[in-house]
Amino acid sequence: MGQLRDRMDGDLRLKGYSAVTRYHYLRCARRFAAHYGKSPAALGEAEIRAFLLHLIHEQQAKPATVRMYVAALKFLYGITLQRPEVVARIPWPQVPEHLPDILTAAEIVQVLQAVHLLKHRVVLMIAYGAGLRIREVCSLEVGDIDSQRMVIHVRAGKGAKDRYVMLSERLLAVLREYWRLTTPPGSVLFPGKRGAPHLQPNTVQRMLQKVVLACGLSKRVTPHVLRHCFATHLLEAGTDVRMIQQLLGHASIRTTARYTQISTRQIGQTRSPLDRLDFPPEPEPE
Repeated sequence: MGQLRDRMDGDLRLKGYSAVTRYHYLRCARRFAAHYGKSPAALGEAEIRAFLLHLIHEQQAKPATVRMYVAALKFLYGITLQRPEVVARIPWPQVPEHLPDILTAAEIVQVLQAVHLLKHRVVLMIAYGAGLRIREVCSLEVGDIDSQRMVIHVRAGKGAKDRYVMLSERLLAVLREYWRLTTPPGSVLFPGKRGAPHLQPNTVQRMLQKVVLACGLSKRVTPHVLRHCFATHLLEAGTDVRMIQQLLGHASIRTTARYTQISTRQIGQTRSPLDRLDFPPEPEPE
């Protein structure tokens, strides 16, 4: 894409999109151009529709993947190429909402105890104990841990927004133990390897997969599931949903309200109308 790619990247940066979003949008635009062997500037609505249908039928792309392509192409044509009419009638694909598996408190303990490397255990404890996204955990700096006010400063989270979350006393004790044993150089709390500025999220993902397998858990567990567990367990403990929204950094209360569907404690404690029916007593067998 050459110059067009640079223009799109510049527009994404001016709009304040994160590095991850820029990477995915540019990759989608590049694959769209490669599919036709032409610059997107020479293509239009018909080619976009045909390409998206190709992804669905030929590539068996998941709805979330197709939605990413739609978002990228709408940005490319609507902002960079200044041709919004080309993508105005391209529909947003519906993405099925699957409820995540939620670990019990005992399963959380089992997973954390199975992590042998202290650095990795602390990372998972922060993800669960403070509800951070794994990328937010990995990019934490030493100065973000405020033991005086017992908060963690999350910088440039989703949507480039800062927020504060609670600092658990148990987590603080583990962090101090981690610092005493490792004393990471520089300001980054969890340094990376091979020149990486910090621990990479995919490293944590692979580690957690191995731990879950070793624990014999049948639930699908990812680092982000620990964030879901944080919110669900708070909700079940009676924490106000608006406080959970603030802790998670959600822009809309509707996103946080989704956890009312995930929490099974209230559902399990709700009496079924079947149990309220007045059946006559069963005759005793002769």
